[in-house]
Amino acid sequence: MYILKYMILRTSYFVLRTLISPLYFQSLPGMKQKETIILFLLAGIQFTHILDFMIMMPLGNYLMPEFGINPAQFSILLASYPVSSFVSGLWMALLADKYERKSLLLFTYAGFIVGTAACGFANSYGLLLSARVVAGIFGGIIGGQVLSMISDLFSYERRGRAMGAVMSAFAVASSVGVTFSLYLVGIFKDDWHVPFLFTALLAVVLWPLCWYYLPVLRSHLTEEPLPISRGRQLIQTLTNKTTGLALLFSGLMMMGHFLIIPFINPFMEFNKGYPRSVTPLIYLVGGIASFIAAILLGRFSDRVGKLKVFIYCVPLSFIMVILITNMPAIPFALVLLFFAIWFALATGRAVTSQTMVSSVTGAAGRGSFMSLNSSIQHLGTGAAALLSGLIVTEDSRHRLYHYEWVGYLSVLILLLGLLLGRFLFKEVDRKK
Repeated sequence: MYILKYMILRTSYFVLRTLISPLYFQSLPGMKQKETIILFLLAGIQFTHILDFMIMMPLGNYLMPEFGINPAQFSILLASYPVSSFVSGLWMALLADKYERKSLLLFTYAGFIVGTAACGFANSYGLLLSARVVAGIFGGIIGGQVLSMISDLFSYERRGRAMGAVMSAFAVASSVGVTFSLYLVGIFKDDWHVPFLFTALLAVVLWPLCWYYLPVLRSHLTEEPLPISRGRQLIQTLTNKTTGLALLFSGLMMMGHFLIIPFINPFMEFNKGYPRSVTPLIYLVGGIASFIAAILLGRFSDRVGKLKVFIYCVPLSFIMVILITNMPAIPFALVLLFFAIWFALATGRAVTSQTMVSSVTGAAGRGSFMSLNSSIQHLGTGAAALLSGLIVTEDSRHRLYHYEWVGYLSVLILLLGLLLGRFLFKEVDRKK
């Protein structure tokens, strides 16, 4: 096991060094040095934003015993961030295209830093819940603005590469970031506050770099405004067949993915008996696989078509979901292999689905639409956390029950998303 941990940690170092190196981005065909810096900073914002959200999930086996809460109460703690993100994203969908993209992103990123730092100082369930709501309010706006900037700066033909590069931050956050954060918890004697303080400090370093290097984007402000109110525009977006179904599709994909994530760590420790010291390797190995998949499948989807890659990734991921939620007694190395495959397929699914969703609206309304899209994704994530918390139960020894039911529900929801995606985007690659 020590040899395995050493090999994985060395691999994670290589992945992180590769992400930081500008040469990585220059390896993408047609990528300029200025675009390299922009993508790196946007990836950094996504890294801190996703890490702040992801780190809560593997802390279940710390927070539930410390606060004396059950799975349903823990799921409320998890859902507080995405639900508040949904509300703020919905509100921002009315306003996003009225503001210059960079200024709006920097303002919301500053609010996110404050909320995340507050989580690091919370000393009770109520205070932590309140801090998560604050972080979620600002974090819910960040994702939509990052995707809007990518869509404004890169044409559809190059957007898969750019989207894959920035979304690889999700992989690094869930691998190196989450693993390092969990080891920080161990180093500081099970102090779960440390990861939040670490994330806030990293964001403080990134903020001035973003202020200096990110471009000012005003092109969407120069286009002729629609002769309707923002409220009516929002209603039209939701009720329009194309945009409405695209939002439903996005929410289903996020909900199906996150259903099984909240209780991975408790299930592995309390049900399967794997030590708490090794379960962080699940996120490390899975994140490394996601990182590689984000880059390779992003490029591949630009060549063969986003929908084609998506259609292969989704059903293959069903097998891994069933295996994970019905995990037999197997060596931990095989557990890591299963999670690596699942994370890679989920990343390919996410990169292609979000690239296709970004194509359903023009530049003038993209900021509002992508904010609404981000909001719907957060709603799907929050609903997944609440549903899994209602389905899963525990005994006095913290053993979980009905986790396999969550896996079956995940497959069903992702299948609905697959059918909707095939219907909605069957012509998208031919038109671009």
